[in-house]
Amino acid sequence: MVIHVITLFPSMFKGFIDSSIISRAIDKDAVDIRLVDLRSFGMGPHRIVDDTPFGGGGGMVMRVEPIHNALKGIEGSAGHVILTTPRGKIFKQDDAFRLSKEDTITIICGHYEGVDERVSELFVDEELSIGDYVLTGGEIPAMAIIDAVVRIIPGVLGKNTIITGDSHYTGLLEHPQYTRPREYMGKAVPSVLLSGNHKEIQKWRRMMSLKATMDRRPDMLEKTSLTEEDILILKEDG
Repeated sequence: MVIHVITLFPSMFKGFIDSSIISRAIDKDAVDIRLVDLRSFGMGPHRIVDDTPFGGGGGMVMRVEPIHNALKGIEGSAGHVILTTPRGKIFKQDDAFRLSKEDTITIICGHYEGVDERVSELFVDEELSIGDYVLTGGEIPAMAIIDAVVRIIPGVLGKNTIITGDSHYTGLLEHPQYTRPREYMGKAVPSVLLSGNHKEIQKWRRMMSLKATMDRRPDMLEKTSLTEEDILILKEDG
C-alpha cells in the first residue's frame, strides 16, 4: 500500500514513521509512506501557499494551485484522495477497514482557516475528521488515519495480536484486560479469568464489553446488532 501525505510540516511525521508499528510495516514492505512538502509547490519566489479569503474575514485560506501541483507531482496515481478537515465525516473503524483495501491513498493536511473549496470540488474523494474539535492543522488527523489503516494490513501486527477484539471492531468497547501480578494494591484479577474455562471467560468478556459500552458509549449500542442474551445482560445490569 502506498500512502502519500501532502503537508506543510513533513518533519512532524519523522518520529511517527520511525517508530513502532509504522516502522515495522515499512520494513516488511507492507506500506510505503511518501511525504510531499506542499511548500515546495508554493507560488512565486516565496513559495506562498495561502491567501486572504474573498469576501473578507480573518485568517488565511490555503490556495488551490499549490495543492493541485502537489497532486500532479505525485509519481504514479494519487489514488483515493482525502482532505482532513473539521467539517469532514467522522473517521470510524469501518473507514479504516475500507481504506486498508485501497492500493494508494493521498491525504491532504488542511491548515489555517480552511482550504479553497475548489480543492474538494475538483480533486478530493472524501473529507474526514477525527473528532468534533479543531486542531492547528491536519497532520495529527493524518497520523491517526494512517495508524488505524496500517495496523489492519495483513502481516503488519504480530501473530499474537488479534484485532477482532479491539474496541470498535465489533461495535462495542473492549472488555477489561489483566496480566501479572494476580493481585496488586488489594485489586485482584477476576477469578473467571484464572479458571481455564474458556466458555465462561468468553461469556464474562462479552458481558463486560456490553456493560462498558452501555456506561461509556450508549450511542454505540444503537448501531450494534445485539443477541437476545446481550439484551438480557443489559437488562440485568439495569
